[in-house]
Amino acid sequence: MSQSHLESSAKECLAAVIQKLLRHCQGHDWAGYEPYDATNSPLFRTVPALDSHLPRLVLTQFLKRSPINLRRMLRIPETQNPKALGLFLSALVNLQRAEFPVETGAIPHLLERIRVLRSPYDKYWCWGYNFPWQTRTILVPRWAPNVVCTTFIAQGLLDVYGQTRDEQCLDMAVSATNYILGDLYWNSGNGRCGFFYPIPHFENQVHNSNLEAAALLCRVSKLTGDEKYVESALAATRYAVSQQFENGRWAYGESPKQQWTDNFHTGFNLSSLQSIGESLATTEFDDAIQCGLQFYLSHFFRDDGAVGYFYDRFYPIDTHCIAQSIITLLDLKSLSPDNVVLAWKVFEWAVARMWDDDEGYFYYRILRTVTIRTSYMRWTQAWMLLALSSLLLEAHDQ
Repeated sequence: MSQSHLESSAKECLAAVIQKLLRHCQGHDWAGYEPYDATNSPLFRTVPALDSHLPRLVLTQFLKRSPINLRRMLRIPETQNPKALGLFLSALVNLQRAEFPVETGAIPHLLERIRVLRSPYDKYWCWGYNFPWQTRTILVPRWAPNVVCTTFIAQGLLDVYGQTRDEQCLDMAVSATNYILGDLYWNSGNGRCGFFYPIPHFENQVHNSNLEAAALLCRVSKLTGDEKYVESALAATRYAVSQQFENGRWAYGESPKQQWTDNFHTGFNLSSLQSIGESLATTEFDDAIQCGLQFYLSHFFRDDGAVGYFYDRFYPIDTHCIAQSIITLLDLKSLSPDNVVLAWKVFEWAVARMWDDDEGYFYYRILRTVTIRTSYMRWTQAWMLLALSSLLLEAHDQ
């Protein structure tokens, strides 16, 4: 079989998967379950004694790891996640640019839901998760705005603005950026700085959230010509780059409990640095990107296209990692001639092993002994639609 026929066959498969996945997401009105949505169970309200740190954390981790989805039994509803809506916006813009059919009202509907689901009681446009988020240390209230949700939604709004020149989208994205700069940026004065996460005034130094926020600030500065965002963005970026190990690796964060290194957060770091460099037309971070990319390629990918979660152990194989791998490989394709080929190989592996062709969605995880087939709208489907739309756009532009 010729190489051109193989490429044609892969593109046809990609378009068919996107069509089914898009139908699945729209059919659920972009709503679904979350790996961390156990706290949406009315059980915590009907049995107040359970509504404390340890029970919330235990049930969250149990549902996340269970191969059987017990959420209906626990009366946990399918809900719309604002971050997922932002990812869907970016994906639909990619599809339109690739001349893939998208329903006329899909983007306006997502924009309306993003408006409705903004975090209440804040003067800025900003967003949080649709569930109370029990971390290892604190409980983040439902809808409490955070830098990660707000950043990805703002990026989606800017993608729509780039396609339609809808000034409302730009205004909302700028407001979100002002929230990040005005309410979340902190600087200790000794070079250590970043953006509060997951709640304001919580100096939890997480490198990917700092770089994602910095990338948004730089993009908005480029679009608007407003230089007020650049100084803080560069300070946060330089600090995050200073925390990169010599072999190109980043730990997730600075605290002793955040010393793991995983696929998708590494991908976030690399894609954000690439975006910062492009927005500011600077080569300052090229060495960090190149070193990080070499570490990424050598530690997270198998020859057959499977994508690992951790740099020092392969399992679980998680669809979020698969999606971000495709995105990062395409973002950094100019640095490695084989990135696009590898992105296609990752896609083909995922379709062969993690795609439910009848239902039109991707499974959550493959463990050593079992596959968790639960569908998560944000964690899995939104990220995969964004990744596959990026791959389709890459093919379209060739």
